[in-house]
Amino acid sequence: MSVPGPSSPDGALTRPPYCLEAGEPTPGLSDTSPDEGLIEDLTIEDKAVEQLAEGLLSHYLPDLQRSKQALQELTQNQVVLLDTLEQEISKFKECHSMLDINALFAEAKHYHAKLVNIRKEMLMLHEKTSKLKKRALKLQQKRQKEELEREQQREKEFEREKQLTARPAKRT
Repeated sequence: MSVPGPSSPDGALTRPPYCLEAGEPTPGLSDTSPDEGLIEDLTIEDKAVEQLAEGLLSHYLPDLQRSKQALQELTQNQVVLLDTLEQEISKFKECHSMLDINALFAEAKHYHAKLVNIRKEMLMLHEKTSKLKKRALKLQQKRQKEELEREQQREKEFEREKQLTARPAKRT
């Protein structure tokens, strides 16, 4: 791994690419900076850069790998938790649907009781109408009988009056 920038013939960098040329004022810094000229004197060898990079990686890589593993475990646990949550939600929905079904059964029971009561009332009304029809038929038959008796009584009275009526005698 190497840092880009102008390099000297011996392979060492003369200065980083982001450094200013000698004699250029540094923006935001005073001209009497104690670090002035240090950047120009700094030379970095490729081998040193690689060793520093390897040291940095060897120092932080195990922690990063453990962090990566921990994140993977957390992600897997999160997936498991999401699946469990979905299952619980479906169970909750089933419970609500069971409550709805129970409510429907209660309502069906209520309406069934109403139907049974209506049927009882209809049977009772049917019996009453049957009794009333029988009674009406008996009354009609009784009136017809009474009227027939009155008619017969009138005929008897008419016959009797006819017989009681004076008739002229026949002359011979």
